[in-house]
Amino acid sequence: MKKIVSIILAVMMILTLAAGCGKTADGGTGTGTTKAGGNTGGNEPGNKVLKVAAPETAYGSDVWKEICDAFEAANPGVDVRLTIDKNLEDIIGAQMKAGDYPDVVHLAVNRKAGLTETLTKEKALEDLTGILDMTVPGENVTVRDKLIPGFTDTLVTNPYGDGKTYLMPMFYAPCGLFYNKGLFEQKGWEVPKTWDEMWALGEKAKAEGIALFTYPTAGYFDAFFFALLTEIGGPEFFNKAMTYTDGIWETSEATQAFDLVGKLATYTDKTTVATANGDTYRKNQQLILDNKALFMPNGTWVVGEMADAPRADGFEWGFTALPAMTEGGDSYSYTFFEQIWIPSEAANKELAKQFIAYLYSDEAAAIFAKHDAIQPIKGISSILTGDNKLFYSIYDTGAKASMGGFAATEPVEGVSMSDTLFGTIDSIVSGKKTVREWQAEVERVSDLLRAAMK
Repeated sequence: MKKIVSIILAVMMILTLAAGCGKTADGGTGTGTTKAGGNTGGNEPGNKVLKVAAPETAYGSDVWKEICDAFEAANPGVDVRLTIDKNLEDIIGAQMKAGDYPDVVHLAVNRKAGLTETLTKEKALEDLTGILDMTVPGENVTVRDKLIPGFTDTLVTNPYGDGKTYLMPMFYAPCGLFYNKGLFEQKGWEVPKTWDEMWALGEKAKAEGIALFTYPTAGYFDAFFFALLTEIGGPEFFNKAMTYTDGIWETSEATQAFDLVGKLATYTDKTTVATANGDTYRKNQQLILDNKALFMPNGTWVVGEMADAPRADGFEWGFTALPAMTEGGDSYSYTFFEQIWIPSEAANKELAKQFIAYLYSDEAAAIFAKHDAIQPIKGISSILTGDNKLFYSIYDTGAKASMGGFAATEPVEGVSMSDTLFGTIDSIVSGKKTVREWQAEVERVSDLLRAAMK
C-alpha cells in the first residue's frame, strides 16, 4: 500500500512540475511566440492555433498585436501565435529548415535576405487565388471587390504568369514628386500638368536661383522610372520591360524615357550627386524644405523621416503624380506595396486564408491606419487625415497607378538591373556618361537577365 501511495505521489509531483514548466507569463501553455515576444499558450482542447510572422518595421509591433487580438475576438477558439522581429528571416528561416512553418508570413520582396524571393523560386508558396473570392469576414463584399484594381495583376503577386495569385498585397505607399506647397502659393506658381510645363517652370525657378529637381539617392528613380515607362508606353509596354523582352530598351518609347531623364539631369541641383548616398541622402531631401529645389521623387515615408528637420516659413508638403507626356494624357504614380503569403508547408492553410481575408476588412484597415499602415482597399482615403489623406487620395484625383517590378531571374554574376538602370543616373547628372551609353548598357543587361529568367 505504501508503495502504491508513493507511486501516486510521485506521478502527481511530475504532473505538477510539467504543468509549471508549461505555463507562461500570460497564463497560456505550450511554446511559441506571443504578441509580446515570449511564450504563449493555445494547446487547450479545441483551440485552433494560427502562427503568424511579421517583421518589426516603422509601423511598430503593436499594430500586429492589435490585429491578432481582434481576429481572436471575432473567432472564439482561435489562438494566434505571433512572431515579430526586425530580422524575421533569421528566425523563421531556421524554423522552416527544421520543418516548423508559420501559417501566415508578412514579408515583402526586395528585402536584403530575399527569403520571399527564394520561396517563390522554389515554388514553395500556397496558391491564394481563392482568397479573392472569399467574403471579407463581417462584411458582405468579396476581397476582390474590396481591393483597389490592379494590385493582384502584377508580376509580384502573380510571379509565374499563370494567372494565379501567390502573394496578396498589403500596405502600400504611393510614390511621386514631393514639393513645398507653401512656396508655390507664395510665388503664384502652378504644379505642372505636362512635362512641357515642367521645363517652363524649371527656367522660371532657375532665374530665382532655385533648382527644378533633386533626388535622395539614384535608387529612388525606381518608382520614378517605372511610372514614366508606364506613362509613355502603357502597362503592356511596362510589363515587357519588366520581363526583359528582346530589344525593349531600344524602342522609341524607351528612348523617350531615357532622354527625358537626361534632360531632367540638366535641371538637377548641382550638390545632389555628392550627397546621394545612404549616409547623407537627407541633405538632398532638405533642399525641398529649404526652397533650394522644387521637386524630388520619394514615398510617403519622407514626411516621418523629415519630421524634425528645419524648414522654410510657410512650408507645407505637396504631392503630385508625374506630369503627363501631353496635354490631356495619362498621369501616373508608382506605388510600392508589401505582400503577405502562406508557405505551402503551412499546417493551417484554411484558417490562414480566413486571417488574410480579414486583413481587408474595415475593422482591420482602421487598426492598420492608426499606425500609418494603409491597406490597398477602395475608399481608404475617407478614413485618413492630414498628410496621409493627401497622399492616398492621389488615385482619387485622376492619377493612374503603376505597379510591379522586374521578373525574377537566376543570379547572374556581376549583373544588376537596379545598379545599371538607376545607379547610372548619378553619372548622367555629373556628365560622366551619356544617355546613349546608359541606354545601351541597360539593353545589354536586359539580354543577360532574359536568358536567366525563371
